[in-house]
Amino acid sequence: STETKVVGGAGDNAAAAVGTGVVKDGTAFTTIGTSGVVFAHSSQVTIDPKGRVHTCCAAVPGTWHVMGVTQAAGLSLKWFKDNFCQDYVEEAARQDVDVYDLINRDIANIPAGSDKLIYLPYLMGERSPHNDPKARALFIGMSMDTTRQDMTQAVLEGVAFGLRDSLEAARNLGITVSRTKICGGGARSSLWKKIIANVMNLKVDETESEEGPALGGAMLAAVGCGEYPTVEAAVEKIVKVVRTVEPEPELVEKYERQYRRFREIYPAEKNLY
Repeated sequence: STETKVVGGAGDNAAAAVGTGVVKDGTAFTTIGTSGVVFAHSSQVTIDPKGRVHTCCAAVPGTWHVMGVTQAAGLSLKWFKDNFCQDYVEEAARQDVDVYDLINRDIANIPAGSDKLIYLPYLMGERSPHNDPKARALFIGMSMDTTRQDMTQAVLEGVAFGLRDSLEAARNLGITVSRTKICGGGARSSLWKKIIANVMNLKVDETESEEGPALGGAMLAAVGCGEYPTVEAAVEKIVKVVRTVEPEPELVEKYERQYRRFREIYPAEKNLY
């Protein structure tokens, strides 16, 4: 007879922490999927009294995580693509390439942090840090010389600013983050990774597998079946960093100025939603 073990594991983001090696204090990962997540490991319970970020049990027994969520991360780019970039879709089909690669190539020469246009990614309200279902997305700063390429760039940057909000909320609770792993479909975009590194002023580590949640679930099953003595031991053996995106001081400075403007928009617009 055969026996099938059923191993109690974790939710998607707690599993992604295992799959990206975020199992010790000071470690974090950023996900750009349909939603976006900033997730930091913590050995102690740390609750945000303002409800900006969430605290839950981690997959490593006896530990915790603090997590902030941007509702519309990759969803913002999909929405923009579906509504304004049908020519990209048709051209991608002709060239047999990924449409997002085509979009990224098209905006590769748009100056980063140009301070011309800001996008608030609140297509579905927002969880972190505002916890406001009535929040709505905005483009602000448009003029006669605004192009579609400028708007695409603003979407990528606005999502990064929303993720930076979650990072700052975690830091306000005393969580220390010195660098971040990255996963999710958006992690395939070299441009988006560069933006994340400079907006957050963090080194962004790419792991061998971008499918953090699936790999983490498999690793938890392996631990449950006795292949590894602990989750940490499985991480040590399996999770490998293959490259790192470094922040660039000049762009960090530009994005810091733009992020401060981003932070001012929601409070100014809140009563109009």
